[in-house]
Amino acid sequence: MPKAVKKLTDARIRTAKLRDKPYRLSHGEGLYLIIKPDGSKLWRFDYTRPAGGRNTLAFGKYPDTSLVEAQEKLRGARKQIADKIDPSDVRKTSQEETFEPIALEWLKKKKQVWSESHTVTTMARMKNNLFPWIGKRPLREITATELLSVLRRIESRGAVETAHRCKSIAGQVFCYAVSTGRADRDVSSDLKGALQEVIPTHHPALLDEVKLGQLLRDIDSYSGHFITCCALQLAPLVFQRPGELRFAEWCEFNLDKSTWEIPIERMKLKTNQKIKRAGEKHLIPLSHQAVAILREIQPLTGAGRLVFPSIRIAPDTKGRNAKPLSENTLNAALRNLGYDKKTHSTHGWRAVARTKLDEILGHTPTAIEKQLFHAVADPLGESYNRAQHLDERFRMMQIWADYLDGLKEVKAKVIPIRKNSTV
Repeated sequence: MPKAVKKLTDARIRTAKLRDKPYRLSHGEGLYLIIKPDGSKLWRFDYTRPAGGRNTLAFGKYPDTSLVEAQEKLRGARKQIADKIDPSDVRKTSQEETFEPIALEWLKKKKQVWSESHTVTTMARMKNNLFPWIGKRPLREITATELLSVLRRIESRGAVETAHRCKSIAGQVFCYAVSTGRADRDVSSDLKGALQEVIPTHHPALLDEVKLGQLLRDIDSYSGHFITCCALQLAPLVFQRPGELRFAEWCEFNLDKSTWEIPIERMKLKTNQKIKRAGEKHLIPLSHQAVAILREIQPLTGAGRLVFPSIRIAPDTKGRNAKPLSENTLNAALRNLGYDKKTHSTHGWRAVARTKLDEILGHTPTAIEKQLFHAVADPLGESYNRAQHLDERFRMMQIWADYLDGLKEVKAKVIPIRKNSTV
């Protein structure tokens, strides 16, 4: 008869001597401890699969996993084997049904119809606010109370809007899990009204012409990184959303024809609209001033994909950056120039353009809204309206750039240029 294995004790484990090579201390029934030369002690369980063949499971590291806990895991695994269940398959299924992998699976599907910037932002919100606390939790076991405690942590640091965004993200992950049979219900629906209300705010924007002129002069004299400087200068000339500017790619520009065409997938639209309009592009006429800025930066970044690559992330093996400027870079530059978050933001150029093009320069609201990529009511139908106003928009964008140049002239009197002006 084989010699009976002496069961392990805590005292025997603690006093185990170190050797030059790893060795085992057996506990019996397939459970043993590997003693490594560096002093680490690892629980392992060897067993025969119900379908045949040998396999090994890791039960953790001693003393993080105590002797008692290892024995409990052993009993559970052996019961599964007795029931013709492979413990390895159970563990794999358990890991796949935790919040994080299901959330990543959901995001992968959404990525197909979302803009890159929105996908990156959503991933960052999950990684920084949800995964550290519920990422490893089995999704079926997460309660509304547990989710609320995670959201309260975000709320407590003053990020109320982020807390609401994360609640929405978690709710979408739960709904996806329900639809794929890995959850019973969306527990976030129990939290209606539990978070603080978000107080709506507008993006700060300077509208006073004297102050606008000073801001434009300050931007021209910005002494920071050249890529940031060019992005700051281009932002008011095109007045697109900051994400659309940061993710701009050289293949979208035709500088000879003075156009920038943004893929519809990068624009701010509802998912069903992006699917419906897949393959379309938002055309932006470029002024002479905008083209000049792009030609100025082209020798620096033109060999890469992005017009405004990150100034902090190291280039890839081909000497190109795959990441755009950080979403905070441009606003941080404005802060460095003395414009705080209540005075002006990069997004604020949209409000400035919308106001001045209408009230001062006299362009039609329809053309302005088209340039801003806002929905425009049209009795003839959206598909017809999308092709209109290009001639006016080309004129409008040059008049706008000339108007901004006029604001920079300290002593010059700003003379409104009506929509019938020629260029």
